Amino acid sequence: MSAVAFLTVAGRGQMPHAKTLWWFPLVGAGLGAVLAAIHWGASELWPLMVVGILLVAADLILTGALHLDGLADSADGLLPHMERDRRLAVMNHPDVGAFAIATVVVVLGARWAALSVDSIESLSLIPIWTLSRTVVAVIPAIVPYARPGGLADPFLAGTSLWLALWLVPAIAGLVLIEGVTGTVAAGVAVMASAGIATLAWRKLGGFTGDVLGSVILIAETAALLALVTKP
Repeated sequence: MSAVAFLTVAGRGQMPHAKTLWWFPLVGAGLGAVLAAIHWGASELWPLMVVGILLVAADLILTGALHLDGLADSADGLLPHMERDRRLAVMNHPDVGAFAIATVVVVLGARWAALSVDSIESLSLIPIWTLSRTVVAVIPAIVPYARPGGLADPFLAGTSLWLALWLVPAIAGLVLIEGVTGTVAAGVAVMASAGIATLAWRKLGGFTGDVLGSVILIAETAALLALVTKP
C-alpha cells in the first residue's frame, strides 16, 4: 500500500498515487495501535520516564524519522526572515540550521515529557495518530501546493474535503477514552495544524511535503500536551 510506504518505513519504493491520501487515517490508526501496545506493555516493566523515551524512539523508528526531518526543514524555512524562493531552497537543502535544531529539541522533549505522565491512556494514542494523518490528508484540498513537481504531486489528484469525515471517529474515540480533556486535545491539535498550514501558505505560497510532516508531529504533540494539562 502506497500510504504505508509514504508514512512508515514499511514498503519503501512504492510510488504514491491518487488514492494514497484516502489511506492516511487508517495508517495513522495502525501506527497509533502499535504505539498504544508498546505504551501499555512498557508501563508494566519500566518507570514512566523510560516509557516516554521508548515511545518517542519507537515512533521515530516506525516512521523512519521522515516527519522529524520535515519538521526540521520547515523550521529552517518558515521561521527565519527571508524571501519565498530562498525559503523553498533552504527547505530543500540537506543541512539543518539553528531553527531546526531548536525546534526538534523542543518538540521531542515535549513529546517525551507528555508521554511520561501517567494520566495518558494507552488507547488514546490511536485516535491522536489517526487525527494527525487525517489533517494532513485534508490540507491539500484547502491549501495550494507550493512546489509543483515535488514529492506530493502524484497524489494531489486524490485530494478531497470528504476525507475530513475521518475526524469524526478520531475525535469521538479521543472523547470516549479521555472525556472532556479529549475534546480539548482534539481541538488543540486541529488548531495547531491549521496554524502551521496557514503560516506555510503565507510564507511559501502553500504546503510542501516537509510542512505536512511538521503538521503531523505538531498535531500529535499538541494533543498530548493538552491531555496532561492540569485541571
